Amino acid sequence: MKTKIRHLALLVAGCLAPVMASATNGYFAHGYGIKAKGMAGVGIALPQDSLAAATNPAGIAFVNSRMDLGAELFLPRRSSTISGNGGIPPYGIPPLDGTYSGDGKSAFLVPEFGYNRVINPNLTVGLAVYGNGGMNTTYDRSPFMMLGGSSPAGVDLMQLFIAPSMAYKVNPNHSLGVSLNLAHQRFSAKGLEPFAGFGFSSSPANVSNVGSDSASGWGVRVGWTGQVSDAVTMGATYQSKTQMGKFDKYAGLFADGGSFDIPANYGIGLALKTSPRLTVAADVQRIEYGGIASVANPVANLFRPDGSGMLGGSQGAGFGWRDMTVFKIGAAWKHSDQLTIRAGYSTGSQPIPSGETFFNILAPGVMERHLTLGMTWQVGGGKEVSAYYMHAFGERVNGLNSIPPMMGGGEANLRMHQNALGLALGWRI
Repeated sequence: MKTKIRHLALLVAGCLAPVMASATNGYFAHGYGIKAKGMAGVGIALPQDSLAAATNPAGIAFVNSRMDLGAELFLPRRSSTISGNGGIPPYGIPPLDGTYSGDGKSAFLVPEFGYNRVINPNLTVGLAVYGNGGMNTTYDRSPFMMLGGSSPAGVDLMQLFIAPSMAYKVNPNHSLGVSLNLAHQRFSAKGLEPFAGFGFSSSPANVSNVGSDSASGWGVRVGWTGQVSDAVTMGATYQSKTQMGKFDKYAGLFADGGSFDIPANYGIGLALKTSPRLTVAADVQRIEYGGIASVANPVANLFRPDGSGMLGGSQGAGFGWRDMTVFKIGAAWKHSDQLTIRAGYSTGSQPIPSGETFFNILAPGVMERHLTLGMTWQVGGGKEVSAYYMHAFGERVNGLNSIPPMMGGGEANLRMHQNALGLALGWRI
């Protein structure tokens, strides 16, 4: 059995690697596990399946021995508009004005896998394999074409976690958990030739059109889950910054010679069982994008007098993202012994400032509001089928002094909306 589990986990990891591409809270997924996703990602105090460890490893102590295998079809729509740009007349470069679609690739399949084993009444171990997040844009007509950029243009980032986990019940109602997050990420960029020129990069040959590069690293997630009464469960979790190897092929694009760590994040949760049929739960999550230089450094760093802010430099310009706080609320209604229905809503602060929109044409992670619906059907024999739907409402961030004057000035405006469908099979083991 152990050999089969290991082979299945490796298979899912292999499937994830080439296709996981996008997410919704910044570049993080809005939730992990089809059941949690059906409740807007709520799960810190409400473990429902073996993917619970991806949100709070302490929760697996309250999940039976089981396996889950699922997949999500993710459908983002992203575009950008440039207006008021004057071009660069001394170089014969006309204005960049226009509306550009980043939907050259618009559908992504994101698998997931979870395994949970109760060793004894106090100890539970598990394994979760899932896409942590990512971002993809493909502009068949490049917004940077007038500056000498080739088409198609865009970026492709994926992040995969393989997380062996353990939870220990310190008493029947409280557990502590830990996950070792073994992370792998892959990145490629095309059509960014203008950012290699104009003296913007410390390593112009390592900015664009050099193929895919990969990096691996690790971090930890810890958590607590406590059933403080028959009706109330609470939880808290913290994930450390995940230290990653550098993208050497993109040493001239990302700060500090290709560094791209995964940010720390943490949260608290509450689940309230208001009746034998209804459970209402809420989470608050904080994602520290501001702690990752290649994500948080402003584009203005390009113009630091000492040159350290050049792309790839020690203080290299980045996407200018801020820390993000996300509020999630969801409900699960047990309609019958066979059917459970879920719904959820989340809202988050905007990670992209209006002055940082030009570089974020490549990474328009502007989503703030998500509405979800989900269900689980018990098919008998300890087996179940779960499904969910998510709609992320359209968001727009208009630029304000967003395009550097030496690139003609003007504004870059970002827009995105998303839909997703997910399906999972779960069974007791």
